[in-house]
Amino acid sequence: EPAGKTDYRKRTGHVINQYFGLVADGFVTKADIKTVSALGCYGMSAITAVTAQNTVGVTDVAGIDPGIVAAQIDAVFDDIRPLAVKTGMLYSSEVVDAVAGSLGRHHAGNLVVDPVMISTSGSRLISADAVEVMVHRLFPLAVLVTPNLQEAVALTGESDPSAQAQWFFSHGVDSVLLKGGDSSDSRSKTDLFFRKYLPPVSLVSPAIDTVNTHGTGCTLSAAIVSFLARGLDLDSAVAAAKEYISAALRSGANYVIGSGHGPVDHFHALRHDI
Repeated sequence: EPAGKTDYRKRTGHVINQYFGLVADGFVTKADIKTVSALGCYGMSAITAVTAQNTVGVTDVAGIDPGIVAAQIDAVFDDIRPLAVKTGMLYSSEVVDAVAGSLGRHHAGNLVVDPVMISTSGSRLISADAVEVMVHRLFPLAVLVTPNLQEAVALTGESDPSAQAQWFFSHGVDSVLLKGGDSSDSRSKTDLFFRKYLPPVSLVSPAIDTVNTHGTGCTLSAAIVSFLARGLDLDSAVAAAKEYISAALRSGANYVIGSGHGPVDHFHALRHDI
């Protein structure tokens, strides 16, 4: 190696540059990258849309040209092949098609699809025709799909979790995590992990009294991708991610950031070690 330069990819152990992950998103990309970084991975992104938003809500959305989205993904795979990939807000059918085409062409592994559809403030973040393309082109490529309660109902037309899971299975999905963080239960929050041909698993954590919940669902899916990149199997990655988001919520519960829903404390473990 040249003097003064180190190729971190050659190092052994849990170093930040050892695990590579790609995020294709346009909603809370910064939260995704913070999560990936906090969990010892190197995050790369392909921006699919630009939003004008703060802790109160989303005021405007603009999509990125699908050709540019595909070029971003190609640039990442041509240089630093990701060990895991997450998609989030994809905005339009053309963008979904570009993302699915690029990921399929590069034979992306460990793909987690977070079907971001509606913001907490009620803003629509994806077109109806884009949802159809996502279901038919992107879902079959995924190792896991992670809808929240609203998204699961909107996608499946079902209110029963078991019926929702069967709908996903019938659309080429082998594993689905139904995120329950936005439930009305004030005592606990339960995520339901359904795997084809296996019994469902309930992941339960105490409810945390806080308004700082901005980006929690996206953070959870980004954590799953990070643990997959680090070599955990899917079951272990989901369980570890649940622990991470619960700790991030607890640590950031009393922060005052903005006048609406503030963020979780993504770097809680690092900060407590300082």
